[in-house]
Amino acid sequence: MGHEGMKSSLVSREVIADSVELTMRGHGYDALVGLAGCDKSLPGMMMAMIRLNVPSVFLYGGSILPGKYRGKDVTVQDVFEAVGAHAAGNMTDEELHLLESIACPSAGSCGAQFTANTMASVSEAIGLALPGSAGAPAPYDLRDTFAHKSGEQVMKLIELNLRPRDICTRKAFENAAAVVAATGGSTNAGLHLPAMAHEAGIEFDLHDVAEIFKRTPYIANLKPGGAYVAKDLYEMGGIPIVIKALLDAGFLHGDCMTVSGKTLAENHEHVKLPDNQDVVYPVSNAISPTGGVVGLKGNLAPEGAIVKVAGLEKQTFTGPARCFDTEEECFAVVQSGNYKDGEVLVIRYEGPKGGPGMREMLATTAAIYGQGRGDKVALITDGRFSGATRGFCVGHVGPEAAVGGPIGLLNDGDMIAIDAINGTISVDLSDEELETRRKTWEPRRHNYNSGAIWRYAQTVGSAEFGAVCHPGAEAETHVYADL
Repeated sequence: MGHEGMKSSLVSREVIADSVELTMRGHGYDALVGLAGCDKSLPGMMMAMIRLNVPSVFLYGGSILPGKYRGKDVTVQDVFEAVGAHAAGNMTDEELHLLESIACPSAGSCGAQFTANTMASVSEAIGLALPGSAGAPAPYDLRDTFAHKSGEQVMKLIELNLRPRDICTRKAFENAAAVVAATGGSTNAGLHLPAMAHEAGIEFDLHDVAEIFKRTPYIANLKPGGAYVAKDLYEMGGIPIVIKALLDAGFLHGDCMTVSGKTLAENHEHVKLPDNQDVVYPVSNAISPTGGVVGLKGNLAPEGAIVKVAGLEKQTFTGPARCFDTEEECFAVVQSGNYKDGEVLVIRYEGPKGGPGMREMLATTAAIYGQGRGDKVALITDGRFSGATRGFCVGHVGPEAAVGGPIGLLNDGDMIAIDAINGTISVDLSDEELETRRKTWEPRRHNYNSGAIWRYAQTVGSAEFGAVCHPGAEAETHVYADL
């Protein structure tokens, strides 16, 4: 995070999916139990399951326990934001070191509704994981129980010949997107769900995800937009209580099949939303009537963009652009405090092809937030954000700068308007002016001209469709499971 290593992150999703595929093909295995622990391993594993289409059960490694700092639960997000507070002179060296030392006290993935826990929620909602299996924190012995049950269940799936593409239907993807929205989950789901759907030959792009986000209530009071961590949700009943609340209110398709051999509705028939708690609200008293993540579109993002609004009080922003061609350039300015309230910071050439690798911008956004200026500036990028990002931050802007997208044609001072209520993002430039600038625009070279990241840049597609690297099920002449 915050350096060149982040260029490897999204690339690893494809490598994980490919390596699982090659291992399965090489050994001729009949079924798969896939264990995944952190951000890209979850969608990568589920992509491989759908691609191979052998009987499969997904098992999450579990969330980390929260640290305690001055009586409050803290996560890795607090450390990143503390870097900004430290730079602003609001935190001493000793305080920052203490927070760093206690924020991550156990094994497990990052502890709130960041990308790992978001995709773990997806694994239950879409039906690839056993009910309740995504909730228990990593150090808890219950994880061993779910491991045994997953092994037993995959044998039953072989008998039933129940496969991932029987489970991961269009309606199941809609269920998954709804649970992401209801929990204020990571914007990265807008990238991973289309990539998973691509493996099944289902058209389900960023705009489809955004449409479901728009109509789904936000009910789970989880960090980074809310107050609680994954352990708190588990103690209330885990992802099943979110699914049950949405099912009862008609926001999910209850007839979707799952790896339990039962439908989603049957799995949650006896689940009850606990009273007298404020971790998960009933739909009738939702935190907000629409999801915690919003899709945007306009002349600055014809292929779309995405913003997390969970926890945001102000959902519109207009200001002059301040353009940077790398994350490092912007981070240096933010660390020095040399930026103005009201500006829209633009980080470009960080998309799938342009980065290459579509880095997450958590270091920069957390520094802004830690300086107390999270509501005073906006940030847009053709790269990604961490699930821990908060503030007015727009990612996945497409087309990306590297292919001549409008974000690459911006100049300092161009007026940008973002409206997360109406789902728009635009720059105050005419089509004629944008076309004039496009004629003088030249591609920007990057430094990855061999190896895995170069190979990724040659094949990766737009974030609109999940930043995928192969034709997917639509072009298949065979499925591994049927060989």
